[in-house]
Amino acid sequence: MYTTGEKPGKGNYKCLKCGQVITLDDETDTLPPCPRCGGTKWDKVN
Repeated sequence: MYTTGEKPGKGNYKCLKCGQVITLDDETDTLPPCPRCGGTKWDKVN
């Protein structure tokens, strides 16, 4: 599990609260709050 503000690397991340998926395109990208629900906990998905 990852939290908003972390830099977990490139990939797709799913909000644990609502299921919204976002994509980080760069190793230096920071996880934002969920754009749909404002959630702050993320799981990496393939």
